[in-house]
Amino acid sequence: MRHTAPLRDGHQIRLIDGGEAYFQAVITAVDRARSQVQLETYIFDFHGAAAAVAEALERAALRGVRVWLVVDGVGTGRLPAEWALRFERAGVSCRVYSPLGALGLLIPSRWRRLHRKLCVVDGQQAFCGGINILDDWYDPHHGTLSHPRLDFAVQARGALVQQVQETMTQLWWRLQAVRHVRQHNFPEAFSSFRAAGLHLPWTHEDGTAEPDQIKARAGLLLRDNVRHRSQIERAYLKAIGMARREIVIANAYFLPGRRVRAALIHAARRGVRVRLLLQGRYEYFMQYHAVRPVYGALLASGVEIHEYTASFLHAKVAVIDPDSDRPWATVGSSNLDPLSLLLAREANVVVADRTFAVQLHRRLVQAMEEQSTPIDAATYLSRPWHQRLRDRIAFGLMRLMLFISGLRY
Repeated sequence: MRHTAPLRDGHQIRLIDGGEAYFQAVITAVDRARSQVQLETYIFDFHGAAAAVAEALERAALRGVRVWLVVDGVGTGRLPAEWALRFERAGVSCRVYSPLGALGLLIPSRWRRLHRKLCVVDGQQAFCGGINILDDWYDPHHGTLSHPRLDFAVQARGALVQQVQETMTQLWWRLQAVRHVRQHNFPEAFSSFRAAGLHLPWTHEDGTAEPDQIKARAGLLLRDNVRHRSQIERAYLKAIGMARREIVIANAYFLPGRRVRAALIHAARRGVRVRLLLQGRYEYFMQYHAVRPVYGALLASGVEIHEYTASFLHAKVAVIDPDSDRPWATVGSSNLDPLSLLLAREANVVVADRTFAVQLHRRLVQAMEEQSTPIDAATYLSRPWHQRLRDRIAFGLMRLMLFISGLRY
């Protein structure tokens, strides 16, 4: 069995709380770019504040910076005609990961999506988290929101920047190769496949750092369908198994498999305080209802569950033993559900630093205490029959999807 990714010293890490702060940080970095910007996102919406990110990419390309943008074929699909033309005129190179085609998601292989949210600027700094290029105060299905989404990202300098850049560049050249194959340009396709296997020289950092960055040990975790099929899940299992005092997990779409559920239950039974911050507002039928059948066993073992109700929860983060001599925290794109852990391309950053862990822990506790509703066993057992029926239907549909895909969870 492969080990989880090693953590390395010497990183400068900054926690970013919310889309507004994330957009500001990305735009600042892109506006300072001198050679290359690489951006991957599941959703690029172009509405409201998100348009400012698009404008920054456009400005960079117009001044000669090489800009590579990859969006997912489900989360984003085709770019709006206006922005597709603006990007083309500016020189922004854009690729769509796994376009759906005529049959859409009826083909199980197309359930494998690009869910990573990554950005690298000049090979010197990287961004990783759960935040899409989507206005925090707007939802495409629900309109204007009363409060911004709860979500996080990290800005990093150090060795993991090279890892992020390599994984993004490999994907880019693979997409280029597929594009050339469809155009029957096989020599170029072969060249692109060769480029996808190359390791890039790391452009060492220029010493510029944000004042609130923390020097920390950190590492990059990936999930894909080749070399990193279970790296993120194994990292969670190891960290949960080593927890001594406290585990706090915030997940937008939480449906852990048997191993993660068992690890959380065992942790609670051995005296570790386990708190989950989960989605409390209805967003999608499957994600909202399929999780609730697993509440019972967790609550019975002493796991505390809080449902975030102030707005939509989109975070995929965790903190374990923040005040100890072995703090562990992760921020990224991966939910603890089968879509993230078995199908999608995901990326998380793990940080082993007390200051960072305490900072993230404090924010999550605030959200649980001030913006969430605690769920106890009595409340869970007394929910209406029609809600329990929908919960079971959603859970059954999720199991059916896993059966069709041929994956075990």
